[in-house]
Amino acid sequence: MFVRTAGERDLAALRTLLVETWHATYDAIHGPARVTEITDDWHSIGSLRSRLTRPHSEFLVADDGKRIGGMAFAAVTADAKVILLNQIYVHPDLQRRGIGRALLEEIEASFPEARLLRVEVEEANGGAIAFYRSTGFLPAGDAEDPGDNARLAIRSFEKPLG
Repeated sequence: MFVRTAGERDLAALRTLLVETWHATYDAIHGPARVTEITDDWHSIGSLRSRLTRPHSEFLVADDGKRIGGMAFAAVTADAKVILLNQIYVHPDLQRRGIGRALLEEIEASFPEARLLRVEVEEANGGAIAFYRSTGFLPAGDAEDPGDNARLAIRSFEKPLG
């Protein structure tokens, strides 16, 4: 897999990747119906398309020429020295092969002026928490997700850059 910038032609494959990955990760936590509801909103073609042109952001895919196996999206916050890693996903069949690390390294390199990379992850997603810790992220606090009626427990992690 090689990492490159996402484009319009990738949107359908990205949606498929995200739907499959979310169901594999979150069906046991939220149930398939709720996961479908979330992915239909957050991972619609329109939602993904809007990320392609978002200023001060990076939208990446991991691609082997046959399929997209991973993706990452990050953007500058109000403080230009802080980057929020909004998404990083690797298809369940391809996890633990270095794809997530490659995407993360490219995100870090894409924002040379940044000094901090921040991510928020659902507390129940132990696999993601283990990944972030293994790549140098440190706990930075807990919060409830204000946008979800289920009041998800969200963990924040930060990684110093530069």
